[in-house]
Amino acid sequence: MSERETEGERIDLRSDTVTMPSDRMRAAAADAPVGDNVYGEDPSVNDLEATAAERLGTDAALYVPSGTMANQTAARVHTERGQEAIVEAESHVVRYENAGFAQHGGLQTRPIDAGDGAVPSAAQVADAFVADDLHRPGTGLLCLENTHNAKGGLVAAPDAIEAAAEAAHERGVPVHLDGARLANAAVAADEPLAAFTTHVDSVSLCLSKGLGAPIGTVLAGSEAFVERARGVRKLLGGGMRQAGLIAAPARIALTENVERLADDHANATRLAAGLDDLGGLRAATPETNIVLVDTTAAAVDAETFVERCADVGVLGGAMDAETVRFCTHLGIERADVEAALTRIAAVV
Repeated sequence: MSERETEGERIDLRSDTVTMPSDRMRAAAADAPVGDNVYGEDPSVNDLEATAAERLGTDAALYVPSGTMANQTAARVHTERGQEAIVEAESHVVRYENAGFAQHGGLQTRPIDAGDGAVPSAAQVADAFVADDLHRPGTGLLCLENTHNAKGGLVAAPDAIEAAAEAAHERGVPVHLDGARLANAAVAADEPLAAFTTHVDSVSLCLSKGLGAPIGTVLAGSEAFVERARGVRKLLGGGMRQAGLIAAPARIALTENVERLADDHANATRLAAGLDDLGGLRAATPETNIVLVDTTAAAVDAETFVERCADVGVLGGAMDAETVRFCTHLGIERADVEAALTRIAAVV
């Protein structure tokens, strides 16, 4: 029986962003050698960026405060104002980044429904492409997401990324991969991180979700891309000074916490199975660490269900009127999953 169950503590399944840095990470922050990162003089940041580039199979990488800033920076580097960006209709850049492509990049998005998949097909990319002419500025970017948050942590397989990217490149369109949970995809597919980046022009990787770092995302690509991205990061307010204090624990997250994501995936699978066994709830088996629960048959809307779960100390989030999201992470053990199922069963 877990401490949370015996003491009635809350079980936070809202997101893997609620992870806490370990004691080892805190010690690394305290001891980190630092310098002015805007001048390129912070050794801890430089070490993190070099390590990230190696893991991602790119020439260079840039440490930025957030995944949203990474995506917005990539869009600014790759495009010209007024161009279109092909995006999956439910992707993070569409749903959760405050229309940043429009506000920061002056871009118009062209949403494509990838159906049951995480990535638009090559044919869909080809159909969505717009050539520039007197009336239209044309397509400037294809943006993909891995894993696909709104579709329950769905993995975008390397071959699917390759097909979509080739369709874009044949038309002179660069490709950015929003890899907020790319490490989850790599573990689920039993592939190295670099297997997913071979055919894209830039990629982001969030270190402060399931990997457990307190702050930050790396944005990676060619030397020329990163050099331009460095200027955009400064423009967006992301020029950090003695950032080694956060880069040192972020490096631990990248180098030591990837493989353990398999535990989160196993816990999510158990959680989904237990919820699906409860009357009125439907939860498909997740590919990674995100569990989507349909409350339709329970005759209760998602917001109300989330509120009732919170009353018994289990935190989740409503994705839409009838879908609730629960997310496992390194702060959740198997005993916590069992305790959450017991509490939710009382609610149902």
